[in-house]
Amino acid sequence: MTHAPNGSTTPAGWYPDPSFPQQMRWWDGVQWTPHLAPATAQFMPLQRVLISNQTPVLNPFIWAVVLLPLVPLLLMLTWQPEFRYMTTRQGMTTLDPMSIYTPGYFLLQASGLLTYGVSVLMAFLDYRRLASSGVVRPFHWAWCFLSPAVYIIGRTIIVRKVAPGRGMAPIWAMIATVVLSFIVAGIWMSTMMQSLYSQIGYSINA
Repeated sequence: MTHAPNGSTTPAGWYPDPSFPQQMRWWDGVQWTPHLAPATAQFMPLQRVLISNQTPVLNPFIWAVVLLPLVPLLLMLTWQPEFRYMTTRQGMTTLDPMSIYTPGYFLLQASGLLTYGVSVLMAFLDYRRLASSGVVRPFHWAWCFLSPAVYIIGRTIIVRKVAPGRGMAPIWAMIATVVLSFIVAGIWMSTMMQSLYSQIGYSINA
């Protein structure tokens, strides 16, 4: 039960069970797993085989993909620019760009890029975890390059096929995260606009 079906470099997949060839057993690329399937699975490569109820479909990697977008949101709340105005040589009053492009602004931009990169890495690790757990052809991690939301939705669809009734928690958490982000961003933007208008009024009165 511990030997590779066709050598030590055999890729993960369904192979005839060494102890009972009439059924298929999942090889995770390193060792045999407890996941079994009918022997007809070898003739139906597109078939998705149900995994056992004891096989977990959630892990820290998918939760990281779901929750990482909150990091730039939290950093945005710490960025409180003090709008200043300057007078140009032509005598026009305009917003001083240095009051916007502060270190906090660049930290916020960098955190967005870093979060995106880490999300892709977490999607890759989640993909490998699902494959090693016996999920046939998990939703590919590279979709996360397009958007973490795309990966979460696609992953949920596949997991629901192999584990009916399970795997919906990440998509509900993603929806809650998106709603929370819109609410917090709206409040933050309203505060910034009020600050900007008050600075404009102060500048005119001065």
